[in-house]
Amino acid sequence: MKRKEKIFINVVCNIVIFVLVMAVFYVSLGDTITTAFNEPSESAIYRGNPDNANISIMINVYWGTEYIEDMLAVLRDNGVKATFFIGGSWADKNSTMLLKIYEEGHELGNHGFFHKDHKNLSYSKNNEEILICEKVVETVCGFKTRLFAPPSGSYNNTVLKAAADLGYNTIMWSKDTVDWRDQDDSIIYSRATKNIKNGDLVLMHPTQCTLNVLDRIIKNYIQNGFSVVTVSENLK
Repeated sequence: MKRKEKIFINVVCNIVIFVLVMAVFYVSLGDTITTAFNEPSESAIYRGNPDNANISIMINVYWGTEYIEDMLAVLRDNGVKATFFIGGSWADKNSTMLLKIYEEGHELGNHGFFHKDHKNLSYSKNNEEILICEKVVETVCGFKTRLFAPPSGSYNNTVLKAAADLGYNTIMWSKDTVDWRDQDDSIIYSRATKNIKNGDLVLMHPTQCTLNVLDRIIKNYIQNGFSVVTVSENLK
């Protein structure tokens, strides 16, 4: 056999051996590679379906219990439903009010238990915060929450994954009234109604100023051709 033929055969053999070794390597790591490249896709939701003329009022509840009854009356008088994101520690102390919100047909979301900074929590702690709140709400109302609004809008990929693994969509907002900070009726009204668009998610809290303008806000939406619906309805 000529020298060149021997070299060619050796090269081919080496290539075949290399390919076989790499094949064994990838098969042995198959599960790990599959997991790494097929992780579920999680993302925060900032707006509902832009094809529908819907707007959602989202009310985060950890405090402000004294204003909720009157807010419910405004919602009832206008024939609309809101989504209340419930803090578990609040729900634990205000089960009667929580049940009233639910029985009036409003949607309940999960706002964690202790109002923690979720982006600084581990996966297991995020899981714990969401699950404990879920169990409190379910015990009182028989309803299992499936929307999660992280306190203060604090989230990262760990938060998104923990929520998604528990079957939750993570909900943010397209409009923030910042009513917890700015106690001014006109400012809150303007933030809630300026440049409204299909699918807007409008964040509020149970404050006196929000109560003062809630009726005007709802009527503004309706007069501009929007329906006020729950977040779940808005996402369809």
